[in-house]
Amino acid sequence: SDTIPCLLSPWSEWSDCSVTCGKGMRTRQRMLKSAAELGDCNEELEQAEKCMLPECPIDCELTEWSQWSECNTSCGKGHMIRTRMIKVEPQFGGAACPETVQRTKCRVRKCLRGAGMEKRRWKEAR
Repeated sequence: SDTIPCLLSPWSEWSDCSVTCGKGMRTRQRMLKSAAELGDCNEELEQAEKCMLPECPIDCELTEWSQWSECNTSCGKGHMIRTRMIKVEPQFGGAACPETVQRTKCRVRKCLRGAGMEKRRWKEAR
């Protein structure tokens, strides 16, 4: 007996890409119109293909803060700093990096007025 050709619907539109950014997949389908008992139909009823949308944003990533540095003076008012490093640079519109250096005031014991010493040296120099 003659095999009856498959009666297939047209392909559907491609689906949306499976992702909102980056690499994904999309699919389309078609239907078998003829009744199954009219013979076997080996045509494919679904197709898939890769799709690519704009790259996903990558946010800045930073390391933890370092310990605070020593105070930068041995007496009186000074400052100390701490730093952190950029692990991942932002790309494709991802979140920008916040500050990587912070400063804070520090105060060490009062400086002794060095006036007495200055005078003595000045006498010796004459």
